[in-house]
Formats: sequence, structure tokens, C-alpha cells
Amino acid sequence: MHALLITLLVLVSIGLIVVVLLQSGKSAGLSGAISGGAEQLFGKQKARGLDAVLQKATIVLAVLFFILTIAIAYTGL
Repeated sequence: MHALLITLLVLVSIGLIVVVLLQSGKSAGLSGAISGGAEQLFGKQKARGLDAVLQKATIVLAVLFFILTIAIAYTGL
């Protein structure tokens, strides 16, 4: 059981790192300039498309990371 949780934690950790690195920054070159101009015209709206999917995936993986970490700490006692 403990080995399974450790394996899942490693996989979730790698996934979380990849998802965070795939996200674009606020002022990431041309895409930052375009989104900044659109923000002035249309107001602040949530990101659409790939950025929204990556944001949701980050939240899910972060929650899984914390749950697995607590489970490993609990089973290791």
C-alpha cells in the first residue's frame, strides 16, 4: 500500500511540474500583448481554451498531491 502511494505521488508530482511549466505567464511575449489588449477592450475575463484546461488540471493535481502526501504521512506512522 505504501509503495503504491509513493508511486502515485511521484506520478502526480511529475504531472504537476509539467502542467505548471506549460502555462504561459502574464506577459509572455506576443501572447501577453494580445491578451493585455483584449483585457482593456473586454474587461478581465477568465482564460479560455488551453489556459483554462491547464489551470483546472493544476488545481486537481495540487489537491491530489496534498491528499497523497497526507496519506503517506498517515500510513508511515
